Amino acid sequence: MKAGWCGWMAESIWLNMHLNMGGLMIDHRHGARQKDRFDPKRVTLLDDPARFDYLPPQELIGLLDVPRGATALDFGTGTGTYAIELARARPDITIIAFDEQARMLTLAKRKLAASPMPNIKPRLADRKSFSSLRAKIDRILALNVLHELGDEALGRMCALLAPGGRILFVDWNARAKRPGSPTGSCVFAG
Repeated sequence: MKAGWCGWMAESIWLNMHLNMGGLMIDHRHGARQKDRFDPKRVTLLDDPARFDYLPPQELIGLLDVPRGATALDFGTGTGTYAIELARARPDITIIAFDEQARMLTLAKRKLAASPMPNIKPRLADRKSFSSLRAKIDRILALNVLHELGDEALGRMCALLAPGGRILFVDWNARAKRPGSPTGSCVFAG
């Protein structure tokens, strides 16, 4: 990623992991650096057009490198802002807009109702969805969610990957002060 992102350092980590989570029971927040989930009262931050200045969708789409006809999942999609950009740029792929908060998916669905994107499928990130999507996802975009994920969520995310699948993590940099950013103790301080 380019350095001119106003102090933002997007750390991308490609993971190609195959975890057997059978029978593993871990507290869902264990390992998460931020104790609370995203507060829906702050939802306007997700739709702020300034995000595209320091997180250009085309650069993320390039890093994802989704194969033609593949399935990509936007993990923690929120209001679907980046899922929609991915769908516009890549009508040849299926995008699953995935979030654990039903309220956030409702907001994403409203956007999609106003501007339909037939290649986006909103899904609640619940046990049923994790089970039905297991080993079926070619690429996962995890944008600004890593600091919120516990061990169990990371394991479940990896279990979604099809053979050869990859995850792109892009998360906050503690040195970049932005409205709504998590505290420095929750993010990369490199």
